[in-house]
Amino acid sequence: MLELNKKSKVKGRWNLTELFKRSTVDESRDDQQDMCSRELLSASLWYLSLRALVLFCLCHFISGYSEVDRANELMSKYPLIDGHNDLPLQLRIHYNNSLSLTNLSQLEHASTSISRLQAGHVQAQMFAAYVMCGAQQKDAVRLTLEQIDVIRRMCTEYQDLVLVTSTRELREAEMRHKIACLISVEGGHSIDSSLPALRMFYQLGVRSMSLTHTCNTPWAESSSKLYNVFQRQGNSLTGFGKAVVEEMNRLGMMVDLSHTSWATAWAVLNHSRAPVIFSHSSSYFICKTSRNVPDELLHELKKNKGLIMVNFYSPFTSCNHEGNVSHVADHFDHVKKVIGAEFIGIGGDYDGGKSFPKGLEDVSKYPAIIQELLRRNWTEDELADVLRRNFLRVFEEVEKVRDWLSHLRPSEAHISLEEVQNPCRLVLKHPDLSSTAERKPFNRLVLTTILLLSLLFWID
Repeated sequence: MLELNKKSKVKGRWNLTELFKRSTVDESRDDQQDMCSRELLSASLWYLSLRALVLFCLCHFISGYSEVDRANELMSKYPLIDGHNDLPLQLRIHYNNSLSLTNLSQLEHASTSISRLQAGHVQAQMFAAYVMCGAQQKDAVRLTLEQIDVIRRMCTEYQDLVLVTSTRELREAEMRHKIACLISVEGGHSIDSSLPALRMFYQLGVRSMSLTHTCNTPWAESSSKLYNVFQRQGNSLTGFGKAVVEEMNRLGMMVDLSHTSWATAWAVLNHSRAPVIFSHSSSYFICKTSRNVPDELLHELKKNKGLIMVNFYSPFTSCNHEGNVSHVADHFDHVKKVIGAEFIGIGGDYDGGKSFPKGLEDVSKYPAIIQELLRRNWTEDELADVLRRNFLRVFEEVEKVRDWLSHLRPSEAHISLEEVQNPCRLVLKHPDLSSTAERKPFNRLVLTTILLLSLLFWID
């Protein structure tokens, strides 16, 4: 009996030991399983994180590519009509207008070349015939003619360019895959206060003129105070200035208010029968410079059914020399908020200055602003308006007003010598025939004398 109990105890001890060993083995296995689970979980989390990162980068890349692709596709469908470019000024500065010395297809000393225009999806470009304000009352007309000449020559000598003077020709140029050249005169001082000079510019193909540049004219006021001649005293658009606007309406020439004072712009908007343009101006609300347009004027522009073509020049968009694409887009957003996208265009102002936003350094970069506006949820219809349809609408309306006024004779208005304030200005008329009013007393005296002499002779 005692032996049996001993055996049982031994057997019991063996069973407990065996159980302990088995328990230890099970715990070890559990630990290994836990470790494996933790490693598996860690690996899974790492894999998922890596996958999420890859997907994020891929989506970001695809999204960015899509915006670029959409911008280029949209501009291929609605190629740009740009309102202002100063390439002719660069041709004057660097080559003295000698086209034989340069190649416009690949031009080094400018932000504009034919290849860059093509890369930027530019279908039509308004080229400025600009001469400095120092030429006022001197040889402004001659210098302007030389700038018109170089524009005409470059747009006929290069097969990728074509000179146009109407909306019909502009559309034909698009169908022929040509870059259409429009001519504008930048600054009313170029006509030397002469309506005949204005009409001759029109005959040479000019279809737009800004009333001032950085100087006043005898009949309109500039936004700039660089020159102190012809200072206005509450008369921002004189009687002759109104005659200039009326004659431009009659001819079918767009009135450009960029560079004019706000007072002159107000006066023109209240006087012009045709829509007007700001060919290269931005929003004063975003950048406080007199070259930009305040909201109050934007509302008047909307009533006129005109067009503001946003300028890219950094001092007018970011108010410094360190602008970027976003700064320019802010102007589009604000003007759209105030008056709507149907009154907005693009007037880059390339080659008129040196400080342009990062990402918009030359005319090949136009798709960058469209890409940014797409990112800001502008619609295709809105961007089609901005790129070309708004300009075509205004130009067509200017042509309609011209046709409506076709019964009118050319204006014979002249500016007075007192207004011109130029002692060297010649007036080609006989001094003895200065006015009918001055001739009448003389004629009556002669007639009376003849009658008296005849009467005396008859009596004798």
